[in-house]
Amino acid sequence: MLTNRFSTSDLPVRDRFTWWRDITVSTLIPTVLASDHADDFHATAEVLDLGGGQVTTMTYLPVTCVRTPKLIRQSDPDYYQLSLTVRGDMGLSQARRHTAFRAGDLMLYDSSQPFEGWASCDGGAVVHVVAQFPKAVVPLPRRLVDRLVATRITADHGFADLLARLLRQVSTSPEHYGTDDVDHVLTVLLDLLAATVAHRLDQVGTLNRENRQHAASLRVRAFIQHHLGDPRLTPGQVAAAHHMSLRSLQRLFADLGTTPAAYIRRQRLEGARRDLVAPAFVARPIHVVAAHWGFSHPAHFTRAFRAAYGVTPREYRETAAGGVVSERRA
Repeated sequence: MLTNRFSTSDLPVRDRFTWWRDITVSTLIPTVLASDHADDFHATAEVLDLGGGQVTTMTYLPVTCVRTPKLIRQSDPDYYQLSLTVRGDMGLSQARRHTAFRAGDLMLYDSSQPFEGWASCDGGAVVHVVAQFPKAVVPLPRRLVDRLVATRITADHGFADLLARLLRQVSTSPEHYGTDDVDHVLTVLLDLLAATVAHRLDQVGTLNRENRQHAASLRVRAFIQHHLGDPRLTPGQVAAAHHMSLRSLQRLFADLGTTPAAYIRRQRLEGARRDLVAPAFVARPIHVVAAHWGFSHPAHFTRAFRAAYGVTPREYRETAAGGVVSERRA
């Protein structure tokens, strides 16, 4: 994934705030910035190119910003911006709404409407992640999305939680995504945003079937990932937890080319395989690693591991440091 990094650290102190203001104009949207720390400003930005959009992680000292009608007339990309507050407090006034946001909250704002914003952090720098994309690519009517502009979206459950997790994952581990993943990441982000908006407004019927299926698949897979350590986890329990029939769950996974049981087994094996060679777990007994990932019987774990990777867990642990062990293909 194409990444551009910017930092004030290599600039003369007197030039830093002006330079940062120019960076935010070129990478985000034009605003008027001000800061009580302008004389000794510190900031960094990392911009990830998603083709039809971008994700920017910013760390900076407290600021205020204003997007005026004049700036909108001069330049308006017709974007939505979705912000995840990671550290500090933020506020936004737009569309006659005035809202404060805390760490962990999501907020949505509109490049085509004037706004005023502020960001602060007691004794340190603000950190937030901003996803930016054209309004036209959001798979929901604009009138619905606009109802959540400048409102606090708590990201502690449901689709908002998945959306916040995706932003954190992409921003902290961009090296996990290659050039071929760019379009897929943007699609998942937009589907999760649409699902979040639709559920917050009780307008799930506005999602098309493909959006609903994709969002349901993401939610189910996140649930499975969270419960892999429970050896009692079964496809039936997953279906019941999401108020769907077992047949509906099977259809979701058929679209992924697998079955619910096979997906659970594969995720457990992949988690165990990573832990077997992780430096932090080098002294952890193999049966403990297996139990952590939901394998209650060591012999069964050994058989499943050998079937998947062609070697036993012990052989994998002993040889992985000296070479790559390939996954066995059926």
